[in-house]
Amino acid sequence: MNGRPIDWVALIIVILLFAIVAVMGFLAARWRRSKEETGLHSLDEWGLGGRGFGTWITWFLLGGDLYTAYTFVAVPAAMWATGAVSGFFAVPYTIVLYPIIFIIMSRLWSVSHRHGYVTSADFVGGRYGSRWLSLAVAVTGIVATMPYIALQLVGIKAVLTVLGLGSPDNALLTDLPLILAFVVLAAYTYTSGLRAPAMIAVVKDLLIYLAVIVAVIYLPIKFGGWDSIFGAAQTKLGTVSQATGKPAGVFIPTEGSYSAYWTLALGSAMALFMYPHSVTGVLASKARNTIRRNAAILPLYSLMLGFLALLGFVAIKAGTKPIDLDGSTNPQLVVPQLFLDHFPSWFAGIALAAIAIGALVPAAIMSIAAANLFTRNVYRDFFRPDADPKTEANVSKIVSLVVKVGALVFVIGMDQSAAINMQLLGGIWILQTFPAVVAGLYTRWFDRWALLVGWAVGIAFGTISAYNVVNPVTHAHFGGSTAAIPGTNFTVYIAVTAFALNLIVAVVLTLVLRAFKIPQGLDETRPSDFGADETDPKVKQIEVTNQMGPIA
Repeated sequence: MNGRPIDWVALIIVILLFAIVAVMGFLAARWRRSKEETGLHSLDEWGLGGRGFGTWITWFLLGGDLYTAYTFVAVPAAMWATGAVSGFFAVPYTIVLYPIIFIIMSRLWSVSHRHGYVTSADFVGGRYGSRWLSLAVAVTGIVATMPYIALQLVGIKAVLTVLGLGSPDNALLTDLPLILAFVVLAAYTYTSGLRAPAMIAVVKDLLIYLAVIVAVIYLPIKFGGWDSIFGAAQTKLGTVSQATGKPAGVFIPTEGSYSAYWTLALGSAMALFMYPHSVTGVLASKARNTIRRNAAILPLYSLMLGFLALLGFVAIKAGTKPIDLDGSTNPQLVVPQLFLDHFPSWFAGIALAAIAIGALVPAAIMSIAAANLFTRNVYRDFFRPDADPKTEANVSKIVSLVVKVGALVFVIGMDQSAAINMQLLGGIWILQTFPAVVAGLYTRWFDRWALLVGWAVGIAFGTISAYNVVNPVTHAHFGGSTAAIPGTNFTVYIAVTAFALNLIVAVVLTLVLRAFKIPQGLDETRPSDFGADETDPKVKQIEVTNQMGPIA
């Protein structure tokens, strides 16, 4: 056994809360469903919750979607292990994010409402008349999302480990609770679609807010105030590592870290709403202004995230020891261990349940989003152009199961660092879809083939650059997310360099192809689509009206 006693009180509370949200997940199939709808037999109903979520449900859904279990685990873990550059950048990046949502995503909602688009790849295909560019966006989204789902499992695994479940000698005992949790997740996602995580997100967020608010008030009082906590963090992070000969981390970014810090924040903000699960959360809302109102109130999550990040420094002062099953130090266990060490078992159980439930919400949305991309932009576009809405929904349900099983196998069969490295690549890859999606919301100037080549160049450069970053301790490839711009000593987020190269290639090739008068694809959008609201008719309704002619 692992020598860690099971905290039965905390474990029972985690199981009870998990059971409650599981029941909610199954009941959600009938929630907010129209009287005419006898089942969730279309992607609009199953994959987008009927496109009818109002401001508060969208707020909880997007919050649960963007602030995942891995966020709650990884951000304070990074603060504990290496400090502000790799940890606290998440706070300004989420603040930078909201103007992007306000301006850009409201336009995507409008054009998607008019044309019935379910994914960002649907929009790209319709805007540029290119199945291949649409396929590139879809495949990038699917591949980038898979490790993201796997990392939600890492969050659940961290909770199970600190609770005392698991053994380095018995793989079945270690993984069985994780497998059971994901079987339940798969079942209610298949049954209820997007309605399930939307309903569960409300419970998850209330638990998270409760745990974080209590922690940031109680723990600083217990450990002598923030001055003492910051002092302990500065001492630890400034200590020179024997393995690297450099300080263990960065307490406050220095001049040499500025470029890495701000490009991490900016690049991450630009990338986040290119992820399929973010787009799914946006398109599920009922109105354009619902998106804008959410851009105004979602910063409340950034405030919470700032406090949560500082728990990493609190853990340094508390002397928290995040020991994994094999006896090694695992920073991902820092926050669960901190709660278990310094709170009564019943409250620790609530906090740990919040993290575990915090994995279920985004994992469900991500698997739905990836399945929608496959169904609409691979299956329908290339194999079954005549697929009816019910067939599309059935295919998506099955693919969502496959995606979750793949993530589960990934976590059980590979070590955690592999999932983290893949997530690093996911951020680099998904940003390469930004020119096609966002430029298309404002202009049709770019050539479709130029965008496709720019995407390929950005993907290749970003992947190779990330591979060449070597961890100084383990000497493993994909050892970090920042690297110097080629030919300079200017260290930046790799995704931003790849994006700049992508954009340059797309601009230059567009000029060349336009000079040669290469035919452009058919654009099925119109200028009025980008400002449409819920009261505006869909394109299909307009076409039917035009065919019928004016009513006498």
